[in-house]
Amino acid sequence: MTLEQLRIFVCVAERLNMTRAAEVLHITQSGVSASIGALESAYGTALFDRVGRRIELSVAGQAFLVEAEKVLNQVRTAQRTLSDLSNLRRGTVSICASQTIGNYWLPQVIADFRDRFPHLSIELHIGNTAAVGRMILDGGAEIGFVEGEYADAALTGFDLDGDQMCIFVPPGHPWASRAPSAEGLLRAGWVLREQGSGTRSEFIGALRSMGVPTADLDIRLELPTNEAVRSAVIAGGGPGALSDLVVREAVKAGVLARVPLELPRRAFRMLRHSERKLSRAAEMFLKGLPARRTEVRELRLVAMA
Repeated sequence: MTLEQLRIFVCVAERLNMTRAAEVLHITQSGVSASIGALESAYGTALFDRVGRRIELSVAGQAFLVEAEKVLNQVRTAQRTLSDLSNLRRGTVSICASQTIGNYWLPQVIADFRDRFPHLSIELHIGNTAAVGRMILDGGAEIGFVEGEYADAALTGFDLDGDQMCIFVPPGHPWASRAPSAEGLLRAGWVLREQGSGTRSEFIGALRSMGVPTADLDIRLELPTNEAVRSAVIAGGGPGALSDLVVREAVKAGVLARVPLELPRRAFRMLRHSERKLSRAAEMFLKGLPARRTEVRELRLVAMA
């Protein structure tokens, strides 16, 4: 078994399509098929089931995928270590971030970093807060940025000045000119991000601080991206709550209005694994974060009871 066979297997397993995997890997489809066939023959185990014209991971393939990804993550860690020896002439910073940070805050930070270190590259993954925490724990990325709380004894990090949460509605909505009551907030028919989103958890926490019993909150739609929430509110799906960074341009264009009800600012949080050494490239990235970084305390996250 070779690393190349592992890479090919993981690529096919992620796409469940030999042709698309071959295009991504820049090899022929026959080469992909031969590599998978060699693995299956060597160990006498089918990694994929052929169902009509589709392929699906077999039970053995599902179990093997977990181990293959672990090996490839370890290889990436080894490659980063060797890149450090080249005195920052080469290297990659692997970052994962929740959606608001990854799409609206990090791009400028990354651009500034590339201006300073043009020979270094950034590998950015975007998901919700829960997905970012899992990726750091599993070794899929060195640094994570989230908007919400993520408590795990294996993680450490610090807070940065973050963004302003806001409630928003279409311009003709009654809330566009007056703040709603607590009962109005409770019965609004909200359009919110999905469970596991830092934006959602921060908003729910803000409502609780206002005395709103969120267990009875009327949620009409749960959507997996900021952009989907924004579009649904514009279409009249109900009021929404997102970062000011996400809705600022839509408010300027007059298609959304901020509700005159002030929500607390929230911090952005940097996460890393407390037992894994950062690459030199990652250390330089952290040193270059905006000056509004709050270094008054370095925080160690502990598991919630």
